[in-house]
Amino acid sequence: MYYIAYAFFYLLSLIPWRVLYFIADGLYGLVYYIFGYRKNIVLQNLAIAFPEKTPAERIRIAKNFYHNFIDTLLETIKMISISNEELAKRFTCNIEVLNDLYATDLNVQVVCGHFFNWEFINLGIAKMCKFPFVGVYQPLTNKIISKVIYNMRAKNGTILIPASDFKNNFYAYVKDRYVLGLAADQNPPNPEKAHWVSFFNRLTPFVVGPEKGAKMNNTAMVFAHFYKIKRGYYHAQLTLITLDPNAFENGQLTQIFAQYVEQAVRKEPANYLWSHRRWKFDFNEEKFGTLLVKQTPN
Repeated sequence: MYYIAYAFFYLLSLIPWRVLYFIADGLYGLVYYIFGYRKNIVLQNLAIAFPEKTPAERIRIAKNFYHNFIDTLLETIKMISISNEELAKRFTCNIEVLNDLYATDLNVQVVCGHFFNWEFINLGIAKMCKFPFVGVYQPLTNKIISKVIYNMRAKNGTILIPASDFKNNFYAYVKDRYVLGLAADQNPPNPEKAHWVSFFNRLTPFVVGPEKGAKMNNTAMVFAHFYKIKRGYYHAQLTLITLDPNAFENGQLTQIFAQYVEQAVRKEPANYLWSHRRWKFDFNEEKFGTLLVKQTPN
């Protein structure tokens, strides 16, 4: 059954880019105007993040977000058959930020927000980087489709670790040098164990894992801002945050990461995954304890 599904998606991936985006525009109309997929959540998030903007401005951001969201879904199918030659034309990156670190004894943790299109950065970084590239993924309920996506993501050598195995079995997958990519900006499963930091002028819980892992493994930390240059073309801008994560107080690296994400989103508001309920938790000092970081560091 897998081979039938793979053949089907492979044939779909051969659709020319222009035709793909014609289809994407049609799907956008259905998703935004007819089905209204999570439209209330998107507009609510935008109202929290950009209270200074008019309703019309936020609706324009929302529409552009849905265009990017649909493009990402269809571009993911294109990744099944894309050649590395074509990928090199469509994805650029200042990869020297990572490759220069290979000469050190440090491994690297790359942290990013849920920007579009994350499938380009996975294949592109894995191809360009001197380090083995490691990613964490959530297997889909449909095992056949999950295997198709897994093989697509792994074709340039990415080491993929199921989220359920990551905490306790990381070194069963990774033996020596590595760059670990983590999208670390979504809601934590347990806000009581989160770092609460300032994000769009609102106290927001962030998962503790990336900061904790960077300190425990003494990895360099790099921020990745990736965004669309034009349809089907993306750039990843890498910025070194620190070579010494243990020099920072508890929670401070998470605040710095949140600040980087916010700055990136303000530059490209429609480039962010707004369909997630990012602000569903409110800070309660009696419940969650004292803030680890009370203000954004300079």
